[in-house]
Amino acid sequence: MVLKRLPQHVAIIMDGNGRWAKKRGLPRVAGHKEGLESVRAVVREARRLGIKVLTLYAFSKENWKRPRAEVAALMGLLRFYLKRELPELKRQGIKLMAIGETELLPPKAYQALSQAIEETSSAREMILNLALSYGGRAEIARAARILAEACLKGHLRPDEIDENIFANYLYTAGLPDPDLIIRTSGEMRLSNFLLYQSAYSELYITPTLWPDFREAEFMAALEEYSQRERRFGLTSEQIRCTGKE
Repeated sequence: MVLKRLPQHVAIIMDGNGRWAKKRGLPRVAGHKEGLESVRAVVREARRLGIKVLTLYAFSKENWKRPRAEVAALMGLLRFYLKRELPELKRQGIKLMAIGETELLPPKAYQALSQAIEETSSAREMILNLALSYGGRAEIARAARILAEACLKGHLRPDEIDENIFANYLYTAGLPDPDLIIRTSGEMRLSNFLLYQSAYSELYITPTLWPDFREAEFMAALEEYSQRERRFGLTSEQIRCTGKE
């Protein structure tokens, strides 16, 4: 399949692990384990296609409210994934990044994440960006707090703050905004994910549960994206005049 246009940054809300397990009479952790295979498949496919940034919503701030045993299992799976995939990430030239309040992760998970980030820091082919202990509203509040402190210290004037400066204080500073946000399991909401960055992102919702989302489903999302006319708030005539997609 030849895509007419490839997104530079794809972000995915990986939803449906629990429902996948329930449908099969399995514990929720079985869905999370199978979901790791989808992560592996999508990361490899994104790298093969030449996508530059792939952001995965791996663990939200709200997920800390889940049962303690499930949270512990998720942290264990994070460590397992990082250990298993680190050699592959390095071979493929994939740089690992993380956004969110990662300092809240259990020490062993935080250490594994920090090690993987350090060992892939020189990679240049693709960025795999994990959203961990992440919340979009908390990210915006954090940026506002940092900017307020900068103003109080005289490093910045309030009238100097514009959208570009504000974006530089988000976790995603230096990354392009997502061109495409994919959500699995059919839910029609962003769930506090990349709220500032998604202002003009294309949305793709699929009923497929995350553990069943593999290369074919990923390609279907990219194919639909490639067929869309991105407007960025502009009319068709304005798009023609400005040369935007």
